[in-house]
Amino acid sequence: MPWKESSVMEERLRFVARLLEGEGMSDVCRDFGISRKTGYKIFNRYKQEGLDALCDRSRRPVRYANQLPDQIERLIIETKRDKPHWGARKIRELLVRRLAGEVRIPAKSTVHAVLDRHGLVKRARQRRRGNKAEGTPLSEAIHPNALWCVDFKGEFKTGDGRYCYPLTVTDQASRMILACEAFESTKEQPVIEAFVRLFKDRGQPSAIRSDNGLPFASPNGLYNLSKLSVFWLRLGIAIERIKPGNPQQNGRHERMHRTLKQETARPPGMNALQQQARFDDFISEFNEERPHEALDMRTPAELYAPSSRPYEGLPDVEYPFHDRDIIVTACGRICMARKKINISTVLAGQKLGIKEVDDGIWLISFMRYDLGYIDLEQRTLQTIDNPFGTRLSPMS
Repeated sequence: MPWKESSVMEERLRFVARLLEGEGMSDVCRDFGISRKTGYKIFNRYKQEGLDALCDRSRRPVRYANQLPDQIERLIIETKRDKPHWGARKIRELLVRRLAGEVRIPAKSTVHAVLDRHGLVKRARQRRRGNKAEGTPLSEAIHPNALWCVDFKGEFKTGDGRYCYPLTVTDQASRMILACEAFESTKEQPVIEAFVRLFKDRGQPSAIRSDNGLPFASPNGLYNLSKLSVFWLRLGIAIERIKPGNPQQNGRHERMHRTLKQETARPPGMNALQQQARFDDFISEFNEERPHEALDMRTPAELYAPSSRPYEGLPDVEYPFHDRDIIVTACGRICMARKKINISTVLAGQKLGIKEVDDGIWLISFMRYDLGYIDLEQRTLQTIDNPFGTRLSPMS
């Protein structure tokens, strides 16, 4: 233990005092249980800065990676307002001339993103924006299939010792349980296949609400997208996400989960097949027999009807207002002007639209959503406000 827990500063004072009294560095460091390198570091700080150097120093970084200094952002905004016809390229050149050698000059895409964030960039089409990944605007469904709710009921072990992860899907307006399927894990591909089966059987909803966990969202994906949520978007289904730690925002679904657990998992089935049979019996009773107080004692099956939007596979994506389209590679990149730019692996295989909005600045879009700007010199995607979570009409 290098320092006593009572007071680090007191220990450093004793350490320095013994050195000032003439004791050798090696002996003192050995008594305090620290290396000579650390000892010289403490003593040299004391000689340069006095007693203040013996206090604990903040470990907060001087600046965060990719964080633009406030004064630079203000200068960009002031320049744009003073020169409204100037684009990011000219404003950046002005920064180079004024501040060269003093600070790190941001890329053109960063300058353009700052202008866009403050509403100083004219867009070809006005786009609605959603909240960031910690939660999106939530709607209240009035009609069946306006909003489906999805979640994984907490895992539990069946009698054979294997884990069971129940995937549940409900219609918010009618409370109808559309699916309750036992999975061995929460991997994306089996869940996507389950939704394909569900869409073929029930049609497609206007929106789906979930939490921010896998496989519905990805903490490391672009705008927290996952391959499953990208699949929903491709079908024209809007995504809604509750705020982390606020399960009450999906309260109807969570209430159903409590009943599901009581009646099907206490005790659990002996194996996955037996457990699925319990889920199926519960669904039948819940949807068709059990009166629901919030539905004026009617059953969910009396109110629900399949969606009028049939599943017909993934529609083609076209970008008539962009310069051209481009496919994201399997490793999540796009290739422009012989340069590879990282986008996101969750968009692998998807077609994006690209449009040059300023000299060397390209707007990147996925369907109706703008992902951000690319500066070919920097080879990076500069993201903007989270465009997902807005309620858009289905794709024609």
